[in-house]
Amino acid sequence: MKNRFLYIGVLAALSVFSSCGPDFLDRPPQDTLVDANFFKTNDQVLAASAPLYSAVWKDYVDKASWAIGDLRGGTTFRAWGYRDDVLFNTTEVSTSNNEAYRAFYIVVGQSNALIQNIKDYAGAEVSETVKNHAIAEARFMRATAYMHLVSNYGAVPIIENNIELLNSSEVSRNTVETVWEFITRDFVFAAENLPNTPVQPGRITRWSAEGMLARTYLTRAGVESSGGVRKQEFLDKAKEYAERVITMSGKQLLNNYADLFRYPYDNNNESLFEQQWVFTTNYSYANTMVSQITYSNDIANGDGWGGDLGASWWMLSLYEGLIQEDGAKPGFTLDQRLKATYMLPGASYPEISRTVGMSGGTEETEPLVFPAPAADADQSFASIKKYVVGKAKDVGGNSTRQRYPNNTYMLRLAEMYLIYAEATLGNGGSTTDAKALEYFNKVHMRAGLPRWENALTWDDIFEERIKEFAMEGLAWYDLVRLHYYDPQKAYTIINSQDRGGLYIIIPDRMPNPTAWTFEKRGELPRFANANSGNFIIPIPAAESSQAPSLRNPPVPYVFKD
Repeated sequence: MKNRFLYIGVLAALSVFSSCGPDFLDRPPQDTLVDANFFKTNDQVLAASAPLYSAVWKDYVDKASWAIGDLRGGTTFRAWGYRDDVLFNTTEVSTSNNEAYRAFYIVVGQSNALIQNIKDYAGAEVSETVKNHAIAEARFMRATAYMHLVSNYGAVPIIENNIELLNSSEVSRNTVETVWEFITRDFVFAAENLPNTPVQPGRITRWSAEGMLARTYLTRAGVESSGGVRKQEFLDKAKEYAERVITMSGKQLLNNYADLFRYPYDNNNESLFEQQWVFTTNYSYANTMVSQITYSNDIANGDGWGGDLGASWWMLSLYEGLIQEDGAKPGFTLDQRLKATYMLPGASYPEISRTVGMSGGTEETEPLVFPAPAADADQSFASIKKYVVGKAKDVGGNSTRQRYPNNTYMLRLAEMYLIYAEATLGNGGSTTDAKALEYFNKVHMRAGLPRWENALTWDDIFEERIKEFAMEGLAWYDLVRLHYYDPQKAYTIINSQDRGGLYIIIPDRMPNPTAWTFEKRGELPRFANANSGNFIIPIPAAESSQAPSLRNPPVPYVFKD
């Protein structure tokens, strides 16, 4: 079949998801998603958009989000799987590539189908406000998918009509510039048609869309750069939208960074957009990523397959004070984000239970203290903490094997503060702008660090973003944003990252260590070789081989309005 993954997005849009849970995640009845009898009330139209918040993203979130976003971005290491992403060698047959590409076009297909169904079938009882709300949700999700597509693959096909694709003999890629223009238009429509407050908990709002516009314009400033100088008009727009969200949305940073990832944190007042997962027997709507990243079944529910995942040496080196003289001296960091993101020996997590034995057929547990490596161990890992929530008993009984209830962030208020700072810096080498420093410090000091008093540089903001959003799938996309206007600097950063994860972490005492030493171990390659030939991820072979037109030069997209 031609265009296999693009067709998956189209055909998935003609299928339905079964009912599976409370609140707005209740699904329309089976076989009615495209039934003219379904879109007759406001509630039915809103129910039809609910799958856009979870199931359509499934293939991306499960593994590809962190394999591309963090392994490829350099924050995280994996010893035995997804090595092509770790070594910056993601190919046209890489698992993460196929999973991501397929998921993004499923999102596009489902979004397009919902837009068309509302236009064709919405009954007289459906208000214009609700119709526009649901269409705005669909266009927001479509734009988010295209933001990922163009960042990963460069020029990609823009699809607005699923049926036209099915009837087309070939599909053309569209230029990067017009894909970003398409993304901008979708987010602008969403901002104009979504309410200031969510119609139901977890639904996106105007501020979700304006936050995405801040991210979009910051990136577009590089896409449309000239001679390495970012477009000032778009930097100004990024700054404007970021400040609007900061000052008008009513959102606030949580006081404690770790609380962002302690269950139940869903839809808290820092969140602007989350994928909504629920504890359910339906695999499509439960968070399965937790199974993939949890380091051991000792703290899981018959899963916990992330034992070879951990912070890269480069990532650990960014936490001020942690690695001293290449690890030879004990180090410690005040940065509270480390413990909330990665586990070091002796770190305690009373909210997570760890199996310590069995007694009379009953599991015995105690609060987790992350263990130190054995005396004869040749490696250890700073295992993943972020999004790891523990056993069923730790989440009120609401989890089982590959069925976890916690949401995954797509946009947080903290990013608005850092976008404002970067947009203010713009094309300068540094900035002492008072508001930029104030906003930067909101994020920096929340992590337990002293006030930043120096001028801010791009490197300062970049490293702050890396520590703030590690294991949230953003590191790679920060590098893409840089690559648009300064590719050589992007290559230099990637090629200087020690991506190795084979090391020993030795606490000065157990429990309650006050410092750690780090010793590199192992023979696995530690550095990548990023260049113009491998920076953009190739379109999956299964797609390009069946759609040869994707190898043609991209063409500008012709907008209909």
